[in-house]
Amino acid sequence: MTAVNQDIDIAAFVGKSAIVDLGPEIEGVKVWGPETNKAFLKVFLDWYDAESRRLPWRESKDPYRIWISEIMLQQTRVQTVIGYFARFLAAFPTIKDLAEAEEDQLLKVWEGLGYYSRVRNMQTAAQQIMTDYDGVFPDQLADIKKLKGIGPYTAGAIASIAFGIPVPAIDGNAMRVFSRLFMINADIQKPANRKIFEAIGQYLVDPERPGDFNQAIMDLGSSYETPKQAMPELSPLRDFTLATLTGTTDDYPVKSKKAKAKPVYYQALILKNAKGQVLIEKRTQHKLLKNMWTVPLIDVNEVHEALQTPDEMTGYLVAEVSENYGIQPVLMKKEIGYVKHIFTHLIWHIHLYYGQVTSQDEKHINQMIADGQADYAWVAPHQFEQFAFPTVQMKIWSAYQDYDKQDK
Repeated sequence: MTAVNQDIDIAAFVGKSAIVDLGPEIEGVKVWGPETNKAFLKVFLDWYDAESRRLPWRESKDPYRIWISEIMLQQTRVQTVIGYFARFLAAFPTIKDLAEAEEDQLLKVWEGLGYYSRVRNMQTAAQQIMTDYDGVFPDQLADIKKLKGIGPYTAGAIASIAFGIPVPAIDGNAMRVFSRLFMINADIQKPANRKIFEAIGQYLVDPERPGDFNQAIMDLGSSYETPKQAMPELSPLRDFTLATLTGTTDDYPVKSKKAKAKPVYYQALILKNAKGQVLIEKRTQHKLLKNMWTVPLIDVNEVHEALQTPDEMTGYLVAEVSENYGIQPVLMKKEIGYVKHIFTHLIWHIHLYYGQVTSQDEKHINQMIADGQADYAWVAPHQFEQFAFPTVQMKIWSAYQDYDKQDK
């Protein structure tokens, strides 16, 4: 009989695959029995012992290192994280160092990784550890979950890898692997279905080596069981995986389409003073990229279709800058570049405009800076290292430099 969240009757494969016995039905999914699970874990962990990736955060069981790596690996490729991981540890070698770091330094070290709320949450969590746990990373799952920015997956990863707590770490990799193992038809995009994969993970996880089990799932999901162009026939679990046995790998996991990212339109202003310095501002009033430095970004969402000519656009931009910054720069009428930047839920379309500010306007900006009325700064290229720039700003710099080279 086929279980409710499963596309096949697993009983048909007993004795005809590596599955030799049947286990319970878990959240609408019939799983194999204890004898099969024992064989499954041996095959899987033997493969991990022989083929696991050698990564710097796997060199110790230090929960601080594991925590840093897991947060960095969210939305970021492993190869990219390796360099950032080393620089982060060099800058903040202990929880105390992270808790006491200046935000500008913190953001600078994180610069380019994106999703800056991750590192802000890490600092808040480090401060929690200093206050609530005497500076020692908590070793109980419930306490780990209380830390800012640590969700169920990260808590499971830290608890299992650092402390040997037998708990699964359920992320997209794990849901993909488990979906294919048991031909689970539950939509992984629906939060309510997460409990299915958590329960199955809890059944499968090795009680003696839970951290290695979870890391093996990570390695399998990034090698033979990738989202696209998987190679299931090479997987160490091919004889256990129902989707492989039935040739339906590409049908799993079941995943509904995400909502389309919303387009957002900005004009970026490269405003220079007589010294060749560019005006930048800290985004203190914005939720997205909060406290990061960018050139002035003028929101044109309401008018970008209505402003048809260069004169209309530059006239609008000068009026906006006059109202918001109290200056009236001389702008080139023709845009000098374009940048597209994709966030999870937004796509920023940014057109670049170049302008010069008068000495009087520069004095006005400088006075505002001196009076503490605004978070502005003038920056020359050799001073870029002093500021924390988000990736989108680095793209703007690059587009401007391309224009500058052509212009010369």
